[in-house]
Amino acid sequence: MTVRPGTAHIIGAGLAGLAAALSLSRTGRPVIVHEATGQAGGRCRSFHDTRLGCRIDNGNHLLLSANRAARDYLAEIGAAGSLVRGDAAFPFLDLATRETWSVTPGGRGSLQRVLAPFRQVPGARTIDILRMLRLAVSGPTSTVMEALGPGAMMERFWRPLTVAILNAEPEVASARLLRRVMRDILGSGGDGAAPMTARVGLSESFVDPAVTVLSGRGVQIGFGRRLRAIESAGDRLTALHFPDTTLALTSADAVVLAVPPAVVSDLAPDIRVPSAASAIVNAHFRLDAPAVLPGGSTLIGLIGGTAQWVFLRGTVASVTVSAADALLDRPVETLLDTLWRDTAAALGLPCGPRPPGRIVKERRATFRQDPDTVAHRPTARTPWANLVLAGDWTDTGLPATLEGAIRSGRAAAALLK
Repeated sequence: MTVRPGTAHIIGAGLAGLAAALSLSRTGRPVIVHEATGQAGGRCRSFHDTRLGCRIDNGNHLLLSANRAARDYLAEIGAAGSLVRGDAAFPFLDLATRETWSVTPGGRGSLQRVLAPFRQVPGARTIDILRMLRLAVSGPTSTVMEALGPGAMMERFWRPLTVAILNAEPEVASARLLRRVMRDILGSGGDGAAPMTARVGLSESFVDPAVTVLSGRGVQIGFGRRLRAIESAGDRLTALHFPDTTLALTSADAVVLAVPPAVVSDLAPDIRVPSAASAIVNAHFRLDAPAVLPGGSTLIGLIGGTAQWVFLRGTVASVTVSAADALLDRPVETLLDTLWRDTAAALGLPCGPRPPGRIVKERRATFRQDPDTVAHRPTARTPWANLVLAGDWTDTGLPATLEGAIRSGRAAAALLK
């Protein structure tokens, strides 16, 4: 591996690391990416599942048209056309009553026009809808439930949306983080609520094209290179220790640490990072033929079951359960049976026989996005002048999403230019 003076070392090839590498490589600076595993992408990747006999994503990531940094990232790597854009709406189905409704937030103009789309939620009262204004003035310690209150609007819109976006129930989720997302959506006049899903897979959209562009710019990417320790003197890092080698850093070299918070804590215990995490459980079912959701949507939020969101891509139905710590120890077959019942009901298919399925558990999918943890997210800067942090868990002002990860990588790179 060739190391030149002024080299930027990116530790981690997840989306934050790839975004940082793209930004730095545009300047002509030498860049080396070190990835501990055998592939890039981190929690945003695809793989061929032998049990299902098809390619699936390790998890479902909801990208909205309001996510400008993610869209710019895709444009830079030539993958803007790899996403399928749906209608600018959040569709829902109540599994118990079979009621369906769709909310298209973001109307511009008067307050009445802004609030009107939320009247589509069955049982929502005017007072419930007006509580949305309290979200705009919620303090840093407020939870979503404290800001918006209980009721039909909470259970049939805010709860499923909060759990999906913040990976936390409204009783503990940060109101400020949800406010930021809603501000982006509402500020776009309704256009920002359109879901955008990968036509083929997450790797084909976000990862493989980025690796190709970086390789074309001369960026070296080394896999199976887990950083074991860092060495410092004064306010600068002086060396990176890998299992097979030690890289000495020159005074012009810099490091972007784009790894999970637990890894940062091991390498640099003096940096305060979020220690609590929340789980996500995903299920993928291989159908005999493409299915159809109510209204022809490619995704739908479910009320009254264990499954929370169902995504369709060809003959694969994927299910997401966020804030899923309580499901982690359940047997796989039990989870598959439970989630298939909800999925079959949503798709209008018989419960049995159950199609082939795969469960993917992410025990530490995101940091816990409660007010206390959010208040203590670290910035990209560290005590070392040549070390910066990147990751959706850093203080981006956004939830732990693809958008947040990409923005964090861009911000870290900007500090080193």
